[in-house]
Amino acid sequence: MLWIKAFHILFVISWFAGLFYLPRIYVNLAQTQDAGAYDCLLGMARRLYRFMMPLAILSLAFGLWLMLGYGIGMTSGWMHAKLLLVVLLVVYHLICGRMLATFERRANQRGHRYYRWFNEAPVILLALVLVLVVVKPF
Repeated sequence: MLWIKAFHILFVISWFAGLFYLPRIYVNLAQTQDAGAYDCLLGMARRLYRFMMPLAILSLAFGLWLMLGYGIGMTSGWMHAKLLLVVLLVVYHLICGRMLATFERRANQRGHRYYRWFNEAPVILLALVLVLVVVKPF
């Protein structure tokens, strides 16, 4: 089971690297006036999002495997809270995909400050998940 845990942690870290960086690309996309730079950043965002999707799926799959393997049931309050936060992370990931589609259509209406704030959400969610997993307060 330790191998499963190691792979889960690896894929979560990798997924979060993308969740941290993709909105940062959106900040730059929202700021740039240069068409060439916009196309380059858009290509980076597309490739990163495509790369993030299997990482997210593998994170969730190995997490489920751990949950079933260790018998961590839904009687644990900290697990309820963690799963809620994981759902929020998946929603955040999907919102990133919708934002990418908006940039691809060149229909973005938001400024770079919005994306700077948007970029903070995964940091907060990660901190909360870490506290729940390590401390198990409930």
